[in-house]
Amino acid sequence: MSLILYVDRNRISPYALSAFVALREKRVSFTVQDVDLDAGAARQPPFSTLSLTQRVPAIDHDGFILTESNAIADYLDDVFAAPDYPSVLPRDVRQRARARQVQAWLRSDLLALRNECDSTVVFHPPRADHAPLSPAAQAAAAKLLQIAGELVHGDYLAGAWSIADTDLALMLLRLIKSGEPVPPALRDYALAQWQRASVQQWLAQVPSPQLA
Repeated sequence: MSLILYVDRNRISPYALSAFVALREKRVSFTVQDVDLDAGAARQPPFSTLSLTQRVPAIDHDGFILTESNAIADYLDDVFAAPDYPSVLPRDVRQRARARQVQAWLRSDLLALRNECDSTVVFHPPRADHAPLSPAAQAAAAKLLQIAGELVHGDYLAGAWSIADTDLALMLLRLIKSGEPVPPALRDYALAQWQRASVQQWLAQVPSPQLA
């Protein structure tokens, strides 16, 4: 079997992280291939001819190419299915649908917050001149905290870990790392998710800002 994961060279894509964590949690063998997004490599051959959407993450599984981290997580659970492999999404139908809902929401909403607390703040030390959040970003942050507070009860969203926990933790960490107020329960939840071995393996590969 050949399985390649294409990620951003700087390792600051939250979606590449999500795909990497899903593969690590599956405990399958794969290799990582960097794509230099800053140099426009995603829009140039060979990657542009490989990836339909010209975006990372992408996987190449024995010649089958797939992009978008949500689709990759679903595919991995279908191809490397339980009980032979750990699940990355809940196996209960309703809990699985809820996890997918959380993932889709995090990728399609809260734009002002994602713009003003971009993913670099999660993977690198925040800048001293980090500007206060705009009213739009403050509203997005309040919405995030309200919904996360309704979703998080205990250590995980669905009684056991799923990839949606990693995705939600990363969004909360945009606030935490920026010094914005986050309720203690949500802060503890996000920081605990960040200590997961699969996440730490990604973080160990993040280059310093001088080298990125």
